[in-house]
Amino acid sequence: MAGLSLRSVLLTGSNRGIGLELVKQLLGKSNPPQWVFATCRDPEGARGQELQNMVSKYPNLVMVKLDAMNPPSIKEAAWRVEEQLDSLGLNLVINNTGIFCNMSLATVDSEEMLRAYKTNVVGPMLVGQAFLPLLKKAAQGSSQNGLSCSKAAIVNISSFMGSIERVPETFSVPAISYRCSKAALNMLTLCQAPSYAEDGILCTAVHPGWVKTDTGTQAAHLPVDESVRGILAVLPTLSEKHSGSLWSWTGKTTPW
Repeated sequence: MAGLSLRSVLLTGSNRGIGLELVKQLLGKSNPPQWVFATCRDPEGARGQELQNMVSKYPNLVMVKLDAMNPPSIKEAAWRVEEQLDSLGLNLVINNTGIFCNMSLATVDSEEMLRAYKTNVVGPMLVGQAFLPLLKKAAQGSSQNGLSCSKAAIVNISSFMGSIERVPETFSVPAISYRCSKAALNMLTLCQAPSYAEDGILCTAVHPGWVKTDTGTQAAHLPVDESVRGILAVLPTLSEKHSGSLWSWTGKTTPW
């Protein structure tokens, strides 16, 4: 993570998969953030147990309850993070929460489509809105020029399956609700980029690879730790020229 100097970072969906591994690798760095806010829907429940065990080991790790499908929960989480930061801004928000369902056009229904959009698009939008004041504060307090993840940024974890151009080569896995919602997340990122750039905030999307997690498919082949190492290597390289674009965990641009 050379070149990435984070005072504070918030990650959604931190109790498992990519989110949990991001927390582990950030905390394990030689220059870890002063604060890592790991959010999940039920911090005190069984699914948050591994994070709970880490809190006693890492004083800079704070578990925060945040349900990306519940607007009041998001606002409450933002208030708690602001209180913890004590007048300091928040450098980086990683919108990692997401759901995957491999339904075809013949089987997907309105309920599944709405569930995917609420989680994969509306949630990241509301999180960005709620934490925008803290991101602005970080940007205003930074002496860095230009845009960067060290200064203030929103990184949306997207997918190459949301790429319209790449549908012909990836359609062996239909996943209609997932594809459509990730395409919408890409559009959200494109809209966030110019809207928030004037406040000094970088907005970009990252494809983590086809990662072997409990929400993935049997076709997934990339180990989660390898994916996260790639993501954390890409983040320091991002600047204003990368804002509003989709990048892979290997550092290559992905077409919309």
